[in-house]
Amino acid sequence: MSDKIRDEKLDYLFKAILTLENQEECYGFFQDLCTVSELQEMSKRFYAAKLLNENRIYSDISEQTGLSTATISRVNRCLKYGSDGYIIALKRLEHSK
Repeated sequence: MSDKIRDEKLDYLFKAILTLENQEECYGFFQDLCTVSELQEMSKRFYAAKLLNENRIYSDISEQTGLSTATISRVNRCLKYGSDGYIIALKRLEHSK
């Protein structure tokens, strides 16, 4: 992660997230932390990353998620040139099946 955004408050948030033990705890924490629209937007982006990783085309992804092609393009740039956050999570989900 870029040192430009790294700080004590963000470290504290990530440490809190890492203490969550199951999906229900995640639902409770994130419902308290985020608005419904923020959660929906994050889930759409992560799902778009999954579909891009499966080599799906932008128009299909846009149709399935409701995301703009500009947002899908940004997710794609993160997949290809980012910090590997999406890739790590997608691989771990795939291995947990």
